[in-house]
Amino acid sequence: MKITIITATYNSAAHIANCIESVNSQTYPNIEHIIIDGVSKDNTLEIINTTPNRVSKIVSEPDKGIYDAMNKGIRLATGDIIGTLNSDDTFYSPEALEQVAHTFEQHPEIDCLYGNLVFVNNEGKAVRRWQSRPFEPGLFAKSWSPGHPTFYCRREVFEKFGLYKTNYKIAADVEFMLRVMEVHCIKSYYLNKTLVRMSMGGVSTSGLQSTVTITREMHRAFKENGLPFNLPKYMFYKALKLREFF
Repeated sequence: MKITIITATYNSAAHIANCIESVNSQTYPNIEHIIIDGVSKDNTLEIINTTPNRVSKIVSEPDKGIYDAMNKGIRLATGDIIGTLNSDDTFYSPEALEQVAHTFEQHPEIDCLYGNLVFVNNEGKAVRRWQSRPFEPGLFAKSWSPGHPTFYCRREVFEKFGLYKTNYKIAADVEFMLRVMEVHCIKSYYLNKTLVRMSMGGVSTSGLQSTVTITREMHRAFKENGLPFNLPKYMFYKALKLREFF
């Protein structure tokens, strides 16, 4: 079973070496690592090319943002299982992908899995642990979603239900998971293991403006997928989640 990891980069020189080394350290042997770069203006590509790596493909060309880059990676992927690792994120342990592969092998009926993650600050210190839970219908309406860096699915899911919508700024990943899990009811599995260290500097974790944007985009995502959206209920649960950061 081959696992494809897609990393989107743009001016990622400060973190990309750690990301690559994290993939290098994985004990699971059958990995395809695809890097999609948006024509970085710093030395991101130089670092990629000079850091010992397991990178299978590197593409550097203009794109329309991170979700466009992820879609390019998905189209290039040859793995049975596809996931993403952001350029400023790292795997929590060398066994992370071993655990992912083992779960898919032990549960051939599942279409996707997800796990737990740790949020880290600029110094790499853990500031919050995101403990997920088994999916049940209605959770997305309570501002819940799998931690996207821990989300892995079979390539057939993308082939059948489409890719990330590039006209979303922040929430295309959540919209995709909503679409496949809530609407199309693919079979999911909660792997109760910490899989990723996620940087707090990402587009979906950086401040009040991102909270406003993601709420608007989730309203739209529910509407586009034919689902009811209760804004007061969503914001209530969103506020409960935000309290965990303080």
